[in-house]
Amino acid sequence: MDAELAEERVLQAEIAAVRRACENPPAPWEEKSRVQKSFQAIHQFTSEGWKSSKDLKNQLGHLESELSFLSTLTGINIRNYSRQTEDLTSTEMAEKSIRKVLQRHRLSGNCHMVTFQLEFQILEIQNKERLSSAVTDLNIIMEPTECSELSEFVSRAEDRKDLFMFFRSLHFFVEWFEYRKRTFKHFKEKYPDAVYLSEGPSSCSMGIRSASRPGFELVIVWRIQIDEDGKVFPKLDLLTKVPQRALELDKNRAIEAAPLSFRTLLGVLGIEAALESLIKSLCAEENN
Repeated sequence: MDAELAEERVLQAEIAAVRRACENPPAPWEEKSRVQKSFQAIHQFTSEGWKSSKDLKNQLGHLESELSFLSTLTGINIRNYSRQTEDLTSTEMAEKSIRKVLQRHRLSGNCHMVTFQLEFQILEIQNKERLSSAVTDLNIIMEPTECSELSEFVSRAEDRKDLFMFFRSLHFFVEWFEYRKRTFKHFKEKYPDAVYLSEGPSSCSMGIRSASRPGFELVIVWRIQIDEDGKVFPKLDLLTKVPQRALELDKNRAIEAAPLSFRTLLGVLGIEAALESLIKSLCAEENN
């Protein structure tokens, strides 16, 4: 996935460069050098130049097609992109064949319903033997979103200046968010009298109540967590709300053991089947 996201950003930069060349076609004897100059910061660039404006337009169509494919695959769409380059090479460095360049990038886009803006800097140092680059500054702006669970992760990505982790984790987070939303919606529609979503369609919890057992409720809390390495995974917990009298009569402590039993059920049946089983067990009398 890292390679796909990196390729997507490279293609976006290539498209911008080809567009500039199409809009301002150089003279035949200048064409090759000027196109190569536009692509000099793109390390994957392997073309030897273009012989005509038609070649450029054909390549533009090809690159846009590849970018569209990657956007469909990852769910990430880049809407706007710009770059400024500053040459920091000193006279002493130039004498030693060392080149130092600072690139300032700005881009905005979305991953499904989550929109973002990025501003980051990349410092490149090149000598005769190798080229090294590092992200020296990263600022992420997330527009108001229903995904409140992302805030801590965004801060961590900024602190680490880790672009790859941001894009990779965002992609998987949104997939889990949409899956949770669809799952809760499914059970709300299937069991409208028993299931309620306290925070609406994007709720991170689902309540189950039984008309035949007043005061007895089960609440499923479904969080989407992102660990220190950017790995995304779901975490489901069961909370019980029962009358004090019911707790006193529960000599076998079944209510106390319910959260642990639910975890076991998740491991055996999976998320959807475990939720279905839970709802049916609480509402069994009403369905008979």
